[in-house]
Amino acid sequence: MIRLTLAFVFAIITCTGFSQSGYTPSPKNMESRKWFDSARFGMFIHWGASSVLGHGEWVMNQRNIQVPEYRRLINIFNPISFDAKTWVSTAKNAGMQYITLITRHHDGFSLWDTKQSDWNIMGTPYGKDIVKQMADECHRQGVKLFFYYSLLDWYRSDYQYETGRTGKGTGRTEKSNWPGYINFMKAQLTELLTNYGEVAGIWFDGHWDQLENDHNKKAVSKVDWKYDEIYSLIHRLQPQCMISNNHHLTPIPGEDFQAFEKDLPGGNTTGFGGAAVSKLPLETCETINDSWGFNITDRNYKSNQKLVQYLVKAAGYNANFLLNIGPMPNGVIQPEFTERLAAMGQWLKTYGETIYGTRGGFITPQSWGAVTEKGNKVYLHLLEAPEEKLFLKIPYKIKSIKTFMGKTPVKYQVLADSYVVIDTKAVPKEEYDTVLEVEVTR
Repeated sequence: MIRLTLAFVFAIITCTGFSQSGYTPSPKNMESRKWFDSARFGMFIHWGASSVLGHGEWVMNQRNIQVPEYRRLINIFNPISFDAKTWVSTAKNAGMQYITLITRHHDGFSLWDTKQSDWNIMGTPYGKDIVKQMADECHRQGVKLFFYYSLLDWYRSDYQYETGRTGKGTGRTEKSNWPGYINFMKAQLTELLTNYGEVAGIWFDGHWDQLENDHNKKAVSKVDWKYDEIYSLIHRLQPQCMISNNHHLTPIPGEDFQAFEKDLPGGNTTGFGGAAVSKLPLETCETINDSWGFNITDRNYKSNQKLVQYLVKAAGYNANFLLNIGPMPNGVIQPEFTERLAAMGQWLKTYGETIYGTRGGFITPQSWGAVTEKGNKVYLHLLEAPEEKLFLKIPYKIKSIKTFMGKTPVKYQVLADSYVVIDTKAVPKEEYDTVLEVEVTR
């Protein structure tokens, strides 16, 4: 009966011809954007059958594991210790406002009871719908839920792997069927947006697989992704649902927020960044160590200070920070992650006012720190606090400057052309971020 219902919904939407090329966001979508633009902190979760191998989520591609060999993971992946309540509570206690859950990564494995493929969680010894458990728990705890969905596929033969840049060694020889693959994705997205309650957003990834390279921002995709059809399907099923696409390009019509991977907005330390920053809500994602999925030998964990400061800098760029965890294959979040998340949660209990609901400051983050603003308050985040004085131009009339902690007055002098010299010598230095609160008249 569910199959018939989903097929009927899909057919009705496909026949409408509604195009995103002239996309006008619905009022509900605009409300979602407003909320998202103030949320500032979310949890990314990379997890699935690949976690069993303990070598990150790209292991199928990196080791050239062929499909019949890789399929054996369905008999091994058995996350008996998975507990949705623990995962969602961990995010909430860290001060995170939303979760972006991998539903299907590049290896094609689906974490829900999909009727479109037998390569999914229901075929494992575990045999329970992970997406449903997470959706139910997020709704219970009041945490917004986004679904990550991979556009590319190293497992399926209908995906146009012949022109893709990755997945070349997975043993596929059958000719691809691109129209069939597009229909497969539409049917899966219809399931995700029909069976799991309210979905805050869809986070696409993999567009770059069909580009000649991932640094030329004018490169043309070798396939037609049918974004007009896919985006209109999503917005019709759940008007409030936002769409982002990690294509490393400036957003196209139909997308509701802009994602940046392992870089702050506009940055290009990765080589595939550097896309122009749009006026849409912004988000940057990063890992706690160097891996997205579980990697048993990756010990390069970022410090609490570095993670807090990344969050602050993201807010200074008017962006959310989507911080990733890669749980172990049994479903447990490793202590190196939980300890850091708990520390961030503790910091936000004190300093959350300077992050949540703020706008990026009158200047973008500098070598000394970042600026966030809210109402008549300007927050100067001194990440590398100058020992003696801070000299900058503040384009507002200053009423007072004081430490955020303790509200102790800070000496300052207003110079010509709105330049200000702030005496930082006597300001007590905090472990992660020394915050000054500037009350202004705009």
